[in-house]
Parts: sequence; structure tokens; C-alpha cells
Amino acid sequence: MADISALASAILDAITEPALIVRAQRTIAANHAARALLGEAIIGRDLRFAIRHPLALDMILLGREAEIDVVGIGSAERPWHLSTQPLADGASLVRLIDRSAVQAAERMRTDFVANASHELRTPLATIIGYAETLAEDGTMVDALRSRFGETIRSEARRMLRIVEDLMSLSRIEADRFNPPDDLIGLQEVVRLAIEHAAPLIERRQCVIRPDLDPDVAPVRGDFGQLLQLADNLIGNALRYGCNAKSCTIDVSVRREGPRAVIVVRDHGDGIAADHIPRLTERFYRVDGARSRDSGGTGLGLAIVKHIVERHRGTLEIRSAPGKGTEVSVALPLASAPLASSSVS
Repeated sequence: MADISALASAILDAITEPALIVRAQRTIAANHAARALLGEAIIGRDLRFAIRHPLALDMILLGREAEIDVVGIGSAERPWHLSTQPLADGASLVRLIDRSAVQAAERMRTDFVANASHELRTPLATIIGYAETLAEDGTMVDALRSRFGETIRSEARRMLRIVEDLMSLSRIEADRFNPPDDLIGLQEVVRLAIEHAAPLIERRQCVIRPDLDPDVAPVRGDFGQLLQLADNLIGNALRYGCNAKSCTIDVSVRREGPRAVIVVRDHGDGIAADHIPRLTERFYRVDGARSRDSGGTGLGLAIVKHIVERHRGTLEIRSAPGKGTEVSVALPLASAPLASSSVS
């Protein structure tokens, strides 16, 4: 029996998720993952001391092939897919597959669909309402008709920006496992992004102070995506970081060890700490009404995050109320080894 238990333990340890062998209500073998979840002392003890979920216990003790989704094994909210498989001599193999990541992904998908639907429904409802009024009111004065038409055009453009950003996200995600290989100078990327921002700079009455170190070596990248990244960072700073107190945006390209770094800093209102971890979520807004009024789609930093990940870089956001916001993107120089990407 000892040899069989040793062999069973060796086989179980090759399984990454929690797995154990049960006979007559007792655990006769368990792998490292199961012992970490249920306790090191589970072997040889009554299974009911380790697993107290009634449905899970009933299924295991029946000794039949079965599967069930349960919540509450190991911790109160953790979801598992539990399966049992009969073995010889009345024993059963019990496996627990963690469903946390699957459920989180499903929640993200559901939230994304709901948020995208809401973001598109709002301008669409406005367009329909104004268009119906225009179609039904033949006596409308020209000034009012012109104002309605301008509102329809503005809301249609807003919908187009959302759709374009969603398509852009899809393209970036499709390429996420294909690291780009062109040699790109970040100085030129930032210079072009500042040119693109000229209308917004004028509209917001802001000043951009560039500090682009000419000695920073190129990175390996996708020029279009890096330009989109810089466009979004500078655009966000202009929309949310310019106010009556400060109208200056600092943009720099510098070298930090084996990485080239783009830093965009505003001196505006800043962001509370509890919002910062969620800023790269799709459609997350610190102030929804202000974001829509400024022309943002709520997808800019989500796009930035995915571009950074594809380029094996890091994204860092620092902010505090009243002290402005600094966003930095660090990318490995073309001559540097690639590192895993991260967002903080």
C-alpha cells in the first residue's frame, strides 16, 4: 500500500491543479496544490475535515464519475469545477479546476459589451431624437435647424471615434504575440504627435514643452501604434490636465538604462489614488460627464496599455489630487534584451 500511495502521490504531483485520491471518506494521497489549498495534514484524515461543501462531499462520496461547479472550497468566494473519476478498490480521483480566471474573463466580456452598448446608445439616441424632429417639423427656423444638424454631426463623429478605437483595440490584440521589428526613433514619434495635437492645443489654450533627447537610441516597434500611443497620452493630458491653474504640458523622451522612456506630465487637477489601477480599463472614466464633453472615448489608455504590452514595455501612471498626472512608457532599446511587459 505504501508503494502504491507513493506512486499515486508522484503521479498527482504532475497535475498542476489540486488533485487527491479518496477511499472510504479518507484522503489517501494529495498533490502539492491540494495540500496548499486544503492543508498539509489532509492525507489519512477524514475528507469531511478538508471539504465541507455538502454538494461536493455528496458527489465525491458516491464514488461515481461526475462533475459539478461549486463555490466555497478553500475560500468563501473562490469558484471551482470539481470532477470525480472512479479508480480501483473503491477509490476515487478528485480534481479541482480553478474557475476564477474564466469567470473574471466572462465578467470582463459582459461588462465590455454593456459599456460599449451604453457608449454607443447615448449618442445614437440623441441622433434619432434630433433627426425625427427635423423630419417632422417643416416650419423650423433655419438657425434651429442648423443647430440640430450640428448636434447630429457631432454625435455621429463621437460614435465613429468609438468604433474606430474599438477596431484599433482588436487589431492590437490580434498582433499581441507578434513583437514588432522596425527601428523607431521615439523623438520623431513624439514630434509628430505634438503636430497632430495642434488643433486641440489651440482649443484648450495649452502650451506643450518638449524635451526630446536626440541621443536616445531607437526601439524596435510599430510606428503607427507608437504614434497612436503618443497621440493618446498627449491628447489625454490636454483634455484633462489643462485648466485655469495650469496650461502647461511637459513631454519628454529620455534614456533610462536599457530603455527609452516617453513621459507626459500635466500640472492639472490630478487623480485620486483609488482610480489609478482602473484607468486602463475599457470605458473607465474618473468623471464620465467631463470625459464625454472633452471628446474622449474612454478607450485611450486601454489602447496605450495594449500597445505597451505588444512592445514588451512598461506603463506607469503617477498622480495625486492637486498635483497633476505623469504617465511614462518605457520601451527596451533595440540593442537591449526584451523583458516581460507590465502596467502599474
